[in-house]
Amino acid sequence: MDWSHLFAFTVPPLELVLRGTLLYWFLFCVFRFVLRRDAGSMGVTDFLFIVLIGDAAQNGMIGDATSSSDSMLLIATLVGWNVLLDVLAYRSPAFERLAMGRRQCLFKNGQLQRHQMRRAFITAEELRDKIHQEGIDDFAGVERIYLEPSGEVAVIPKQSGKK
Repeated sequence: MDWSHLFAFTVPPLELVLRGTLLYWFLFCVFRFVLRRDAGSMGVTDFLFIVLIGDAAQNGMIGDATSSSDSMLLIATLVGWNVLLDVLAYRSPAFERLAMGRRQCLFKNGQLQRHQMRRAFITAEELRDKIHQEGIDDFAGVERIYLEPSGEVAVIPKQSGKK
């Protein structure tokens, strides 16, 4: 058996790096600016969307590549970009804000922040469910609610001694 086809590149390595880089940045932008919210967990449509994106991106990244070396180089390219972004975000607060985003206030001063909720595609019912998960009966017991850059919803309860 000839094992050389497992490790010989079938696509030029530079092409794989460029394909991986282009798709990494495209997907980064999609996930950073489109799929930010998570009001507790992923829904079926969110999961389906991620699976379909993965399948569609695979074809664009790998092209006609068929060897293990092709796949390993492509994976190494994606890991490299991911590590580089983490390092840049760690070392530069400005880059961290750009790459990771800022938290959005969805509720403050006893009021739902409808504009921010619309931007995040989060409904009042989703927020109500989230505060119930936190053991709070209604919005009267909430100081603030934030959509964190990670997509998590953070609930800040009112302090009992606060006026």
